[in-house]
Amino acid sequence: MKIVREKERGNVIVGQSGGPTAVINSSLAGVYKTARDRGAKKVYGMLHGIQGLLQERVVDLSEHIRSDLDIDLLKRTPSSYLGSCRYKLPEIEGNAEVYDKIFAILDKLEIEFFFYIGGNDSMDTIKKLSDYSQINGSKIKFMGVPKTIDNDLAVTDHTPGFGSAAKYIASITKEIIRDGLVYDQQNVTIIEIMGRNAGWLTGAAALATGEDCEGPDMLFLPEITFDVDSFMKKVAELHKVKKSVVVAVSEGVKVADGRYVCELFDNIDFVDAFGHKQLTGTARYLAQKISSEVGCKTRAIEFNSLQRCASHIVGRVDITEAFNVGGAAVKAAFEGESGKMIILKRVSDDPYMCVTDIYDVHMIANVEKKVPREWINEAGDYVTEDYIDYVRPLIQAELTPMMVDGLPRHLRLDDTSYSKK
Repeated sequence: MKIVREKERGNVIVGQSGGPTAVINSSLAGVYKTARDRGAKKVYGMLHGIQGLLQERVVDLSEHIRSDLDIDLLKRTPSSYLGSCRYKLPEIEGNAEVYDKIFAILDKLEIEFFFYIGGNDSMDTIKKLSDYSQINGSKIKFMGVPKTIDNDLAVTDHTPGFGSAAKYIASITKEIIRDGLVYDQQNVTIIEIMGRNAGWLTGAAALATGEDCEGPDMLFLPEITFDVDSFMKKVAELHKVKKSVVVAVSEGVKVADGRYVCELFDNIDFVDAFGHKQLTGTARYLAQKISSEVGCKTRAIEFNSLQRCASHIVGRVDITEAFNVGGAAVKAAFEGESGKMIILKRVSDDPYMCVTDIYDVHMIANVEKKVPREWINEAGDYVTEDYIDYVRPLIQAELTPMMVDGLPRHLRLDDTSYSKK
């Protein structure tokens, strides 16, 4: 069927920032397809986000995404197709030269619409750019497209990427629990799950519980102060009555003095542009302590980047919503909105239904949404049914990868070739 496009619009540019998700490219596909269908002259992609834009690393996406098949492949491709960055724009005051350079590049490309797909720090970028556009009188529209497996963006019911990560975590947790029962030998497994200050992902391990699986024994989220002595006591008690004990912990759990548990084991030297320490080693520290003090076989398993790149188990609900928020961002910007982010509003739980809306990015940027205390049990070592009811609809259904020669096929962009326009 022939697509009838709307009247011709100006040029569009889109970038991706922060940690990727299994569905971040579905949002990119939503931006690209909707912009083209609604008459955009050109749709450019920033290579490695705003940092790449400052280096004028830009590609014309129509030269790389040439067909509906490419769009379908893009939706199923993990990681960030355009590359990403963790680049913090400076405060506007005293740094006008940085913003003047960005706007000069955008003007040279004749950009009228700017889209940035990312999480909290990315929304800070949209906020600053839209604020500067008011200062210099630019008519460019700036829109944020939500993404993060951490699910910690304010206002929106949830973020695209979280559902697929939760689906992966619950699935692998279930398999680890089965594996722990193989041998007639007592053992303790500690699973380390991403989550610096919010435990949405760790809570998802509880979804493994069902008729065929008892689920993890304990969950520890960064919303609750972690007591190492209390933890050791609980593990020792479980060890007396269970052959296999499985515990999930957020990488960002902290002890009472504010230190991350992983800092009790390792020195953390790497800090990114936003001041975030690289967190790793929580599971190893606890597993070694259990092995030494309880005297049993232990395993430490870090899901690490697998949580955000497992597109082979992506949720259909998640990938569809990711595409929709990309398209909604284009629609809103073309209708004159700027300085906003697309949000998801849950209309119904049964049947599950979410719609898109727009919200002022100033109310979202740099605001962290945490798991409500009432969704964590009184003991602080598990989530409640309210949490389960919130997450379960987000992991439903599947989208099968396009398989070639027994493996998933992805759409690849060679970022060694780019053009300075």
